[in-house]
Amino acid sequence: MRVLLVKLSSLGDVVHSFPALTDAASAMPGLEIDWVVDEAFAPLARLHPAVNRVIQLPIRRMKKTPRAAFGDLRLAMHQLRATRYDLIIDAQGLWKSAIVGRLARGGRRHGFSRDTAREGTAALTYDVGHALPEVEHMATRIRRLFAAVLGYPMPQTPVDPGLDRGGVAARSASRPYIVLIHGTTWPTKTWTVEGWRSLAIQAGEAGLDVLLFAHGDKERARVDAIADGIPAARRLPPGRLEAVIPVIAGAEGVVTVDTGLGHLAAAFDLPTVGLYGPTNPGLTGLVGARAHEFIGRLPCVPCEKSSCAIRPDFGEGPPCLADHAPEAVWRALQKLNPNLVGRL
Repeated sequence: MRVLLVKLSSLGDVVHSFPALTDAASAMPGLEIDWVVDEAFAPLARLHPAVNRVIQLPIRRMKKTPRAAFGDLRLAMHQLRATRYDLIIDAQGLWKSAIVGRLARGGRRHGFSRDTAREGTAALTYDVGHALPEVEHMATRIRRLFAAVLGYPMPQTPVDPGLDRGGVAARSASRPYIVLIHGTTWPTKTWTVEGWRSLAIQAGEAGLDVLLFAHGDKERARVDAIADGIPAARRLPPGRLEAVIPVIAGAEGVVTVDTGLGHLAAAFDLPTVGLYGPTNPGLTGLVGARAHEFIGRLPCVPCEKSSCAIRPDFGEGPPCLADHAPEAVWRALQKLNPNLVGRL
């Protein structure tokens, strides 16, 4: 049986599709799964061993430079229509994913029902809509969607992203290191510079290097403030996702705000500590056997807003995240990774 998965973006949403692929491959040996995804996230889709072929669409480039990207779009559409699929599964529930699903050649198209899709009217393009309310984690909802479409019982086994970290991890590091993932799109998801600095100091005193990614001027300025005077901390140059993935996979541990790369770290079964404030980790939190989440304790949590009503001018680290103590974060990371126990 040939199945097409439509999950175009974003980084965290792509990662949350992995457990469903693991389930399907286990329940139906010989199943062929192709994945159509935005080209920016194609390196992620290729990580999962159950994926037969990745079809990458230049969706973001089409928005920025449509004339330059049009040739690649035509090629991708040719690849999309080259295979006739038995089933097409839209696990995103947006109009853009629904359109891609309609353009593919194949049998019945499945997705979330009109009441449970992110953009309800997208369900009008499906042959079958499955009612899976947003009361469970997105990874669980996608697992249920695959089970319903492919006709196997919802597995009762623990969530398994199914990734092989050992085959991906960077090998060139001279010292063990942790990765601090500080960058995020919402100001309300940031942690304080002081918090990051304290954590970097503790890790450095424990004999670990501290690596920080920086994309754009704002993130570079934040990293410079975090690393100032801390020899163990260093900023990595901007890189494409295929260069970032091995760095994360080779880490001894990761501390992250609510952002896509943090979800990848947890999916790699890395010791991962997540710092949450305005968002609900019960619906879109870390998925992994060695993940721990710090959740804001204020009564307004989760507000699901990119601005703070309590303190609009907080700068970085809104009140709901500022309460997360760096010492507690470090202890949580040590608990997740026995190799760090006894350090510091």
